[in-house]
Amino acid sequence: MSKSHYIIIVGCGRLGSMLANRLSGQGHQVVVIDHREAMFDKLSHEFSGFRIIGDAIEVSVLRQARPELADYLLAITTQDNTNLMVAQIAKRIFGIPKVVARVYDPEREQLYREFGIDTISPTKLSAQAFLGFIE
Repeated sequence: MSKSHYIIIVGCGRLGSMLANRLSGQGHQVVVIDHREAMFDKLSHEFSGFRIIGDAIEVSVLRQARPELADYLLAITTQDNTNLMVAQIAKRIFGIPKVVARVYDPEREQLYREFGIDTISPTKLSAQAFLGFIE
């Protein structure tokens, strides 16, 4: 395996738990933050990372994840505004080298880029996949 990374995942829904389980299984150090404790039930029994209950928009909550150690932060809640705010805090306050945010509204991607935040748009990816079937 290549170098182990320290990865903070904000949001433990279907996507967050899938990524946390897989990255933990690959030997990375993973911290998952979600404001709903029940969401951690989606993590596998093999998940070896840490869980933090709280709102990652709050600097004190994000600080519990030890962002000074992080190589990556993935902001993947279902709320674009939350993802943008968390990503900005991660980038500007804590200087996390690589910050990626999920953004549902493709029109907001430019705003994220202006803040130096990489994005993944499920809406855009889905549209491309469907168009691929038609073409």
